[in-house]
Amino acid sequence: MRVVVKVGSAVLTQDGTIALKRMRALVDFLAELKKEHEVILVSSGAVAGGYTKLKLDRTVIANKQALAAIGQPVLLHKYARKFAKYDTLTAQVLVTAANLNSTDDITRIRATVETLLRNDVLPIVNENDATATDELELGDNDQLSAYITKDTESDMLIILSDIDAYYNSDPRQNPDAKALKIVNKIDEKELAKEVSPNNVFATGGIVTKLKAADYLLKAHIDTFLASGFDLSDVRSFMLEGSHKGGTLFTCKG
Repeated sequence: MRVVVKVGSAVLTQDGTIALKRMRALVDFLAELKKEHEVILVSSGAVAGGYTKLKLDRTVIANKQALAAIGQPVLLHKYARKFAKYDTLTAQVLVTAANLNSTDDITRIRATVETLLRNDVLPIVNENDATATDELELGDNDQLSAYITKDTESDMLIILSDIDAYYNSDPRQNPDAKALKIVNKIDEKELAKEVSPNNVFATGGIVTKLKAADYLLKAHIDTFLASGFDLSDVRSFMLEGSHKGGTLFTCKG
């Protein structure tokens, strides 16, 4: 099975820097997952990585793009060092919205990823923030991960986030909110809600995750949403075949 794993900025960053302990736990999980499946990682954190080196105002688009340019090699270096423990080579794959709107570019991206996977290299995908424009940016890595999942003909998307599941109401406002373990259809009203990221470096929130899952549901591809802070739910689901926590978005029964 080919699996895309997306990890967000809220998980990878803490107090304006890279959360190394959580990154290490992620790499340990991916190394185990890679024993049984082909794995593609979609990783946020480039802007945060850049911010550790140069404190620029992230609300200014030119600054954000500069931070991404500084942070990409910082982020990839940290991943490379941690995956080296498992003798796993990593590769950076930068894409733009323009690439994913071009059939020829999609074909080339797929061929690159296929070659990397065939040679036991773990592709790490991110949006090329340094050159993206307002008109040509994907906007968030939840959407990017959904497109990459479909365009690389992957079987499943895993989203690891500060959101541990999809609830029947907002758990921050309703203490009685219940996590939904299996979702077959997402209400259009939920998809139309305002995006509300919880982290200064994040661009998403539950809405962008629902949009990603909805996009893949329509393509008959499953999405699993779980906590990136505590990987026990995704470990149980993917490594032990036990659905203890997290939400599975699926067309299947």
